Amino acid sequence: MANPKKKVIITCAITGSIHTPTMSPYLPITADEIAAAAIGAAEAGAAIVHMHAREPANGLPSQDPALFKEFLPAIKATSDVVINITTGGSPLHSLDERLAPAHQFKPEVASLNMGSMNFGAYEMLDRFKEFKYDWERPYLAGSEDRVFRNTFKDIAYVLASCSDNGTRFEMECYDIGHLYNAAHFLDRGLVNEPLFIQSVFGVRGGIGAHPEDVLHMKRTADRLFGTDYQWSVLGAGTNQMPIATQSIGLGGNARVGLEDNLWIGKGQLAKTNAEQVTKIRRLIEELGLECATPDEARTMLRLKGKDNVAF
Repeated sequence: MANPKKKVIITCAITGSIHTPTMSPYLPITADEIAAAAIGAAEAGAAIVHMHAREPANGLPSQDPALFKEFLPAIKATSDVVINITTGGSPLHSLDERLAPAHQFKPEVASLNMGSMNFGAYEMLDRFKEFKYDWERPYLAGSEDRVFRNTFKDIAYVLASCSDNGTRFEMECYDIGHLYNAAHFLDRGLVNEPLFIQSVFGVRGGIGAHPEDVLHMKRTADRLFGTDYQWSVLGAGTNQMPIATQSIGLGGNARVGLEDNLWIGKGQLAKTNAEQVTKIRRLIEELGLECATPDEARTMLRLKGKDNVAF
């Protein structure tokens, strides 16, 4: 097991592609909103910010590099935070579309989903009678019959095409088989240690959010990767803080943010990403641990440094 006294990396996922604008007026949509949210999360204690982009007119998830270019330099100029760019985008984007921002901007970290899966968001439809934008209802409803494609060939292409850029990966594991997929690509020499494993709990189509599920993921990752890896978790929706707290107790790291959960408490929408960072930071410190700074996270993950990106 990892040493529970190590520094804890907080990742904050700023806007994502799951939630739609109707669900919260506080979901960052425009470039200025996304940049301000990321900077605020960093100031609150996040060492890494995980970035998606959206069309500013209607909040539709987008992988257009031009939209990323509107906020990435502003974040870098204002903060030392590690910037993590998605290669997941949304299930509606092609692989080339999903990869375009990472290829152009050569970030220190990019996310990478470790397998194809059903990714169901359709249950959120029942919570809303009307939607602000026309795209929201079919986007959610379509997830009942949609497969998020991430084949072995796709994953190998992502890894190989980014290898010359020195980008390392946050490997998104939604189920136990995804851990074995990560081990497979490690055996093939397409990734190098230390792996950054992000276990995802509570998404319809992936592993559940029971404490035993968390323990199963951690035990399996420990067996596959030994001690030379970093383990982090994200819990979807109301699972966010309980699972983050369990991870911290197990010597792991934690991800929060409005991509994963729109709430800060029962019946209370989070107004900022920073609120969630502040809450998990308080829990970390009350457990007698310390939050990693961005530079400490760079050392832990062996990143190339903020001056070696292309934005």
